[in-house]
Amino acid sequence: MNNDIERVLLSEQDIDTIVTRLAKEIDRDYAGKKLLMLGILKGSVVFMAELMKKITVPVQIDFMKVSSYGGGTSTSGRINILLDVLRADLSEYDILVVEDIVDSGKTLSYLTKYLANKGAKSVKTCTMLDKPSRREVEFDADYSGAIIPNEFVVGYGLDYDENYRALPYIGILKPEVYSK
Repeated sequence: MNNDIERVLLSEQDIDTIVTRLAKEIDRDYAGKKLLMLGILKGSVVFMAELMKKITVPVQIDFMKVSSYGGGTSTSGRINILLDVLRADLSEYDILVVEDIVDSGKTLSYLTKYLANKGAKSVKTCTMLDKPSRREVEFDADYSGAIIPNEFVVGYGLDYDENYRALPYIGILKPEVYSK
């Protein structure tokens, strides 16, 4: 898999520094609140696990599975909820939606409204990576790890066709790998 990487964009140390910074911001902002971290499967799992280990405020977790990509490299534009959060107590929680990357902005824009309509006390978003150059809707994450260029990235939970998620860094995938 390493041979398919054009170059490393964020090293393990870079990622650790980012996650530590985000955890401190979340601790500050959620002190005294009932925090529910809501991971968006599958890409956010690695990031969310590392973030949870560094957060010191009490936190519960849950997951949703949402798709707008299928097996391709660009969004279809249609948001499909494949696994919903099924909790009767959402109104008691401040939800922090945890995502691996914000690209078009459509998924998180949709989910923040969706969760607010389900009765969440508040809804904010946290992303490891942000690609503002690809934005199709007006959306800014409340917590953002790193702004990255318009490159196809994998590793640290991010995939191409379900591969590369286990890489401990974030790398730019060689175009010849996904343009076959």
